[in-house]
Amino acid sequence: MEQHVYEVAFLPDPIRVPEMRRAATAFLRRSGISGPVVDDVALAATELVTNAIRHGDGAVHLCVSAVGGELRVSVTDQSPDRAEVRHADVEEVSGRGLFLVAAFAHSWGSSGQETWCTFRYPLGDDGAVAA
Repeated sequence: MEQHVYEVAFLPDPIRVPEMRRAATAFLRRSGISGPVVDDVALAATELVTNAIRHGDGAVHLCVSAVGGELRVSVTDQSPDRAEVRHADVEEVSGRGLFLVAAFAHSWGSSGQETWCTFRYPLGDDGAVAA
């Protein structure tokens, strides 16, 4: 079974968010994954990284992996606080990130330092990424 992994650690600076989105997208395309799931993973990476930068502590670590038809996006920081879905008021301009991740992802969770989500992608009969 093929496994593809992209990992990067960086200091918590909002300027890194679009870079991480582009890196996650490029990783998926290099891994042969295409279609709507690429946009969903890019959105999730953006939201989880933004959350870690805004609410976390210390360096941020992004890991995107693809194995066996499952994509996993994981973001860790040094904060022991678990990420929780907020229900932002209509007039609020932020606070919907985890709500979006929960809506688009197959599953998601937070253990405190790590917040993660998973997505499914199609495999061919040989177990490789379906084109």
